Amino acid sequence: MGDPKKPKRKYSKPGHPWQKQRIEEEIRLRRKYGFKNKTEIWKVMSELRRVRAQARKLISAVGLQAEKEKKGLITSLYNKGLLESPKAELDDVLSLTVEQFLDRRLQTLVYKKQLASTIKQARQMIVHKKIMVGDKVVSSPGKLITRSEENEIKVLQKTKRKKQEESSKMEVKVEKSKEKEEIEKKSE
Repeated sequence: MGDPKKPKRKYSKPGHPWQKQRIEEEIRLRRKYGFKNKTEIWKVMSELRRVRAQARKLISAVGLQAEKEKKGLITSLYNKGLLESPKAELDDVLSLTVEQFLDRRLQTLVYKKQLASTIKQARQMIVHKKIMVGDKVVSSPGKLITRSEENEIKVLQKTKRKKQEESSKMEVKVEKSKEKEEIEKKSE
């Protein structure tokens, strides 16, 4: 079977470690969007670079297949909520910014929907599995939310019914243990 493949990094580090302007921008984004570390910013920047590179390649491409790929890219970005209309052009793809990507993260949307009072609290709620998207509990604050999933974000709450069921189960267990004790006393 061979050795398992080592997974690749989903981001690339900056080329130069000490660039004042880049560092200040990363600090601003980290504060505004409540990141744990800068690798989360680098992942989003790498995704943006990948999308822009694909758009540049498709601008120069000609043919039927190129048209299908252009339409597919634009539709995909529209469904992710990054483009305003499904009839956008490739120039609109090239004008995307990092902040547009960051605004589509689950952490940011939980904060903007006022399910959390701060951006850091939104992250904590997601990591602690208190947020649902549709029927699924999501524990990744960096998940990009599509347009269709955006209205399905809600806080997971333990219902009173579950609490009542748990308390009734405990009552039944207590009653059974009392009955066993009475039977034991009678048999002695």
